[in-house]
Amino acid sequence: MRWFLLYASIVVFFLAGSSAPTPLYPVYQASWGFTPVTVTVVFGIYALAVLATLLVVGSLSDHVGRRPVLLAATLVQAAAMVIFASAHGVGALVAARIVQGLATGAAAGAAGAGMIDVDRERGMVVNGVVPMVGTGLGSMLSGLFVQYLPGPTSLVYLVLGAIFLLQFAGVLAMPESATRRRGALASLRPRLNVPARLRGAVLLVIPALVGAWALVGFYGSLGPSLVRTLTASRAPAIGGLPLFVLAGAGVLAVVATQHQTPRTTMVAGTTTLAGGVAVTLHAVGTGSIVELFVGTALAGAGFGATFQGAIRSAMSLTEPSERAGVLSVLYLVCYLAMGVPAVLAGLRAVHGGGILTTTKEYGSCVIVLAAAAAVGALLRERRDRASSPARRRLAPRREPRISRV
Repeated sequence: MRWFLLYASIVVFFLAGSSAPTPLYPVYQASWGFTPVTVTVVFGIYALAVLATLLVVGSLSDHVGRRPVLLAATLVQAAAMVIFASAHGVGALVAARIVQGLATGAAAGAAGAGMIDVDRERGMVVNGVVPMVGTGLGSMLSGLFVQYLPGPTSLVYLVLGAIFLLQFAGVLAMPESATRRRGALASLRPRLNVPARLRGAVLLVIPALVGAWALVGFYGSLGPSLVRTLTASRAPAIGGLPLFVLAGAGVLAVVATQHQTPRTTMVAGTTTLAGGVAVTLHAVGTGSIVELFVGTALAGAGFGATFQGAIRSAMSLTEPSERAGVLSVLYLVCYLAMGVPAVLAGLRAVHGGGILTTTKEYGSCVIVLAAAAAVGALLRERRDRASSPARRRLAPRREPRISRV
């Protein structure tokens, strides 16, 4: 059990590290004088670094084992925290995000697959929880550190860096959970490592993942600016609160839906996600901060259920030697959806109608994606039900066995 918790803690704190800069963006903007476009570019650079790493080393731990990949990743992540803590300009911030993206991309598939190695059923559920726990935890703690503790742009990173070094020591003592096999060098060739028999299941969940993680990308990059506009508050803790509420509601939804079938969970999640975003957009129109957080909580619940349903739908079909590769592809979709739309939203906020108009347009796109994912899952379920009796009728009959005396 302790090794399962170590794997889970790696995902939690790696994602906490990725969301820790969110409440700090307004502080960086005030000190260095850059625009929301720069914020979203810095955010998008991280997502692209994760994507590139997932493509190259996403399935490496299926060949060399989980430990070697995680040992390297925790050290690189600790180095990223040092760069963050000593940053004095946008260039250093971009460099830190690239290094952080490389570490997170390497660790995501290995740690997630490690949890399933140790406990298959619990691992699939926890894989849907820990990214949200980490995202919310990093955002909220960073905001509190910035507002109430000294060293607003360094202390949170130094604390996280110390945690990553402790995790490095834990991985050193941990037994290997995967069976090593040949093909490590060949696995480094960039590709989407999804076996042919799983492609239908993965394609089915992609629209749901895109809609859910595009929303996370918006909250992670422009969420603080939106809240500051509606509340006229400059408190850093307020800036990290929307992402915390989104992720916290997502965790509760995962716990509440863990015993539902994956497809039922995904349909309920995408429907709730669309409804929550609609409430949020209404709040932006009326300027109601209370309604904004209600909508964020609903959208977060939808995000959690959607993500868990999608992960369980695909990962429940994998063999041990396929886990890291398939999980890395799912994370690749998530980070692509999180990074690219966020950058486009930053451009729109500066060169279009401002943060409020951008929020309405962005939210409308998320609603369309969520609705499309729900409809697609329902149609697939109806088709599967219709084809089941036909498959049973066409199945060859077994002749009764006649025992010879």
